[in-house]
Amino acid sequence: MEQREIMQKVVGMLTEALEVRRQVRENPGGQVALTGAVSALLAETLPRIRLPADAGGRAAADLIAEELGPTLVSIANCFSFAFVQLAEVHDEGRTDISAADVLRGISLRFANEAEQ
Repeated sequence: MEQREIMQKVVGMLTEALEVRRQVRENPGGQVALTGAVSALLAETLPRIRLPADAGGRAAADLIAEELGPTLVSIANCFSFAFVQLAEVHDEGRTDISAADVLRGISLRFANEAEQ
């Protein structure tokens, strides 16, 4: 999965989190519907790892770290990028733009990269 696709999924997860927060505030104690976006992101991005039957604990751990590392770094980078974008708007004291607007802008920016 490309970085832009991961970013768009991360933005979707954060947007869902905003919606859940809104639902909870409007209906405390009510049911909140989750889409399973986190599980879907992990299922789509994490590679399948086949460990040799004779792999010892340390060898298995090293292989898993080697296989998962790049994807986990990519996901963390996307969350960090989104956080920084949101934090900058907050720190600037902007009231003309919502968190949802910031996330929508990030998503559009990465969608446009796919078209170029």
